[in-house]
Amino acid sequence: MPDQKAHLLLVEDEAPLRLALADMLSDAGFHVVQAHAGEEAVAALSQFAFDIVLTDLRLPGVAGTAVLDAALDRYPDILVVVMTGYGTVRDAVALIKRGAADLITKPFASEELLHVLQGALEQRRLRNENAYLRSQLQARYRFEGIIGQSRALRELFSVLDTVAQTASTILVTGETGTGKELVARAIHHNSPRRDQRFVAINCSALPESLLEAELFGHVRGAFTGAVGPRVGRFEQAHKGTLFLDEIGTMSPNLQAKLLRVLQEREFERLGESMPTRIDVRVIAATNSDLGRMVKEGTFREDLFYRVNVIPVRLPPLRERREDLPALAAHLLARIAESYRQPAKRLSPGALAWIATQHWPGNVRELENWLHRRHILSDDAVIDADAAPRWPAAGPQPEPPASGNFRIAKQQAITRFERQFLASLIARSAGNVAAASRDAGTERRTLGRLLRKHGIDPAEYRR
Repeated sequence: MPDQKAHLLLVEDEAPLRLALADMLSDAGFHVVQAHAGEEAVAALSQFAFDIVLTDLRLPGVAGTAVLDAALDRYPDILVVVMTGYGTVRDAVALIKRGAADLITKPFASEELLHVLQGALEQRRLRNENAYLRSQLQARYRFEGIIGQSRALRELFSVLDTVAQTASTILVTGETGTGKELVARAIHHNSPRRDQRFVAINCSALPESLLEAELFGHVRGAFTGAVGPRVGRFEQAHKGTLFLDEIGTMSPNLQAKLLRVLQEREFERLGESMPTRIDVRVIAATNSDLGRMVKEGTFREDLFYRVNVIPVRLPPLRERREDLPALAAHLLARIAESYRQPAKRLSPGALAWIATQHWPGNVRELENWLHRRHILSDDAVIDADAAPRWPAAGPQPEPPASGNFRIAKQQAITRFERQFLASLIARSAGNVAAASRDAGTERRTLGRLLRKHGIDPAEYRR
């Protein structure tokens, strides 16, 4: 369901299908207006600024392509998804070049359509974020979410200003919460590719089969469930920038395919043998030590050298504590703006307390703490007394609950497991896959232990 109800114009000449789609989309949270012909759709567009147009390609009278052109002529930022019973990859590429957000082939499942529409809405959200970033990146020492003038940041921005003008592959490293994707966006929007697409994908969020299809796209029938062609992220980012987050989680098979794309600047869609040429600037990111992974044999050495052309390391908060006052004030103002409330201030005591903290989750953790204080504090000034005192690092010894050695030993083991798992999952910000790699255990085993001790990874996600 959309975060806010999106207004959708549905253009379909077959009444039973149109009515069924309208009911399904309304149930999914869309405001739906129906049109049975292209002329009616064009007239509706002249009366209202819709968020999305979902149109059949073949319509009596005015065709779907004319509806697409009319929508984009009137509203350049509108999202148009085209339905067709005769779709090919060539059709999809042609329509996307013409301005369509996506193409879906009939017949399709309702879940597939909703996935396409949500993907289109996400594209628009990213475009809006990109436009906002372009307006914000004029200030010399400000990249969205990274505020300050410490020496570490000045050195970082000096590097970013230089590498943004190149087409070289960049590897952004840093602890969780340091803002790797935000820096990647900043690089893109300070580069000659700023008017093209910035496409992002988290490599750890999808299993290998789905990640491969998302990256390279597929033709109809390429695998079970591939009921229509799909344009992959590489092709979407043609002439622009592709951001590969958590690249260290890629399987060896995908690492090999990515290496070929970086070397040859071409790829093959799933189910197709014809290579497709692309011009894409790749920015990869990881919080893992890829050099160590190369030595362990879990990451290809040749791929490491391909992505590590220009390394960019983001400093953690503990290395730029002098930026904390300005950063905290900026975050508090942004939080207050999201609630349409006056911004609160931090007292000198609260600022001093913030400066003493380790902040392992970096900017994300600091923002979450400020968010809680903004909500829970009734005063305009947040004092040091409002700052919760975190428990000391490391497990604290507890007296045995039983005098029986065997029972006391088992109780101590149970306490250790619970404390260790909680610390492990907190360090990975709730990412079970990353935590299992960190612990050197299988994800299934870690999941079983988390369930055994009642630890929910979702509670640790920042």
